[in-house]
Amino acid sequence: MRSRRSWFPVLGWCAATLTSVALASVAMLPVLRTATADESALVSVDQLRDSAELAPTPAPPSPPTATTSSSSAPERTRSPSAARSPSRTHSTPATRPPATTPPPARDDSTTTVEDGWTVTTNGDGDRTYVRSFRMEGGQTVIRAADGVVKLVTATPADGFSVATVQNTADNLAVYFNEVNHSFIVHVVWQNDKPFAEVSEVGS
Repeated sequence: MRSRRSWFPVLGWCAATLTSVALASVAMLPVLRTATADESALVSVDQLRDSAELAPTPAPPSPPTATTSSSSAPERTRSPSAARSPSRTHSTPATRPPATTPPPARDDSTTTVEDGWTVTTNGDGDRTYVRSFRMEGGQTVIRAADGVVKLVTATPADGFSVATVQNTADNLAVYFNEVNHSFIVHVVWQNDKPFAEVSEVGS
């Protein structure tokens, strides 16, 4: 009795399984019918081969043409030596014009001798008088111009001394003196020219 009872569950499980399979098959029938291929829509292998031979072979796409642009061209890089080395500028020294020597001044002066005086007259008519006096007591040179009498040089002889006296610009006296003996040169400006007198005093 126990063995029969143990088969009941197995048989019930099998019956339930068969029932579920049958129900699933019935439910799948509409789907299987719609999925069945239509024989009229199928294409044979020969038709596929004929269509492949008749269809023109598409030309391969042409490669894209390379367009050159001035902006795409890489710029030339300057070498470091060219970038660092500054341009040398040679300065040309300024040429100076040649120095011109001024022409010598024109000398319009004339020289004459009057009463022992050497007279020099310039271009403006101004006259200068110069005279040298030589005597035993010494030698002197006197200059006179424009009412002024001046001593140029006075050199006494051995044993003599020299002295000058000039109270005014137009009156000059030169003395060469020794003991109890003198030589005197006296020059005075008068009548627009000098007047000279040489005298000896003592013995």
